[in-house]
Amino acid sequence: MNIINYLLVIILPVFYAGGMVTNSKSKAVTMEVNEAPVYKVERLKKKLKIDGDWNKAQWKKIEPIRITNYMGKIPPFQPEVQSKMMYDDTHVYVIFQVKDRFVKSVVTEYNGNVSGDSCVEFFFSPDEQFPLKYFNLEINAGGTPLMFYIEKPMTELIKLPGDDLKQIEIAHSLPKTVDPEIAEPVTWTIEYSIPLSLLSKYSNLTRPAKGVNWKANFYKTGSRTSNPNYITWAVVDNPRPNFHLPQFFGTIQFQ
Repeated sequence: MNIINYLLVIILPVFYAGGMVTNSKSKAVTMEVNEAPVYKVERLKKKLKIDGDWNKAQWKKIEPIRITNYMGKIPPFQPEVQSKMMYDDTHVYVIFQVKDRFVKSVVTEYNGNVSGDSCVEFFFSPDEQFPLKYFNLEINAGGTPLMFYIEKPMTELIKLPGDDLKQIEIAHSLPKTVDPEIAEPVTWTIEYSIPLSLLSKYSNLTRPAKGVNWKANFYKTGSRTSNPNYITWAVVDNPRPNFHLPQFFGTIQFQ
């Protein structure tokens, strides 16, 4: 996909909707950079099976990330979104749980417009020296991923090919395709493991270890569902929904 198509298909849908940056109580939010949230990432102690089970033993004692800050207009229905993260010497592990309605997942091709579907996203900068260079990993409710390494938003980016995306083990609780949209309440999960070797192929990886910090944000979206929503962990102070603003990333601290 060339850069023009990327802008039209991937970035521009995120810009839809207006309004102030808000929190879940509909009040305008202003946040200084030094108020960005911090999440402590624990080391995985036992082998983890990637199966989408939010309640399995390895995740039970891990503190959740609560994704509660809305960008743009707050939708009529507000999903409840949580995530957790762990690491070991070879991988980082992420799981999302979404208590949702109006769930749709129709994109099945790698690097398609998954953010239009019900979708969870992890943007992260694994290079301590260059915190504005980042990966965006977006996975819809059916488990289809999109991933780029972005050195400069909208202008300098590398699309990870399918063979590399296959190295990310992904589990999803819903079917590959969800169409028609599920209007009634449904809880869905996405769980995955990212090989550190994959990240080092594209970035100057600062390997996770005690005392290492990455910059990151966690998101939920669904721009082309009947309940469009743009939700963030770290507040993004921008008048329109735009997740590609790494200056607003929070911090993940490896323990």
